[in-house]
Amino acid sequence: MSAKKGLHLTLKIWRQKNNKSKGQFETYKISDVSTDSSFLEMLDILNENLINEGKEPIAFDHDCREGICGMCSLYINGRAHGPDTGITTCQLHMRMFKDGETIVIEPWRSAAFPVIKDLIVDRSAFDRVMAAGGFISVNTSGNTLDANAIPVPKEDADKAMDAAACIACGACVASCKNGSAMLFVGAKVSQFALLPQGRVEAKRRVLNMVKAMDEEGFGNCSNTGACEVECPKGISLENIARMNREYMAAFVDRG
Repeated sequence: MSAKKGLHLTLKIWRQKNNKSKGQFETYKISDVSTDSSFLEMLDILNENLINEGKEPIAFDHDCREGICGMCSLYINGRAHGPDTGITTCQLHMRMFKDGETIVIEPWRSAAFPVIKDLIVDRSAFDRVMAAGGFISVNTSGNTLDANAIPVPKEDADKAMDAAACIACGACVASCKNGSAMLFVGAKVSQFALLPQGRVEAKRRVLNMVKAMDEEGFGNCSNTGACEVECPKGISLENIARMNREYMAAFVDRG
């Protein structure tokens, strides 16, 4: 029985030394790629070949390789995380591509996500938005009320869990023509706004997080919907609507 034929591919990959330098696409050939391998494993093979040839490997971000951390974010053939849906780049398999295909690989494109090197971008803007209000204050005096003692309607709990599924990969920003982060911020606001533990700081939270989002240079939402389509966790646009309602209520209350 003959062995399964591997893929022969042409890769056009963005190379950039740092955020100060001018980047460009460079073309690489790779052969006999197993269709069972993941996209990142394919890049591992390419880097091994480059190292053996005495060339500098391609810098790309990754960690868990289980679709949890969101670090593997790449723009592949014009789509965030590639041609499959509901997955991160590390979950993308080479069976989604055809033999002889040319694959264009880029970093996220956003003013708020400057390139660090090659395919790696600085997503610390998300960290600063979270630091502005993506948390709850908890009394740790020893008299803390057990969270399970507070009744929460199942519908609210389910929506909160759906919002909390956001892994902050940035696909929403990369997919949006405006570079908007409102799906990300909406998810993080909703995660707490739907639960009683988050209501205490709700007004301050949404005002501070939206302010931080704007200061980081993210664009505004124009309801294109690309963010929801390309989100690997299927975060709903309903979270943006909820954030807008929370924001208006907080803004009016502030006077």
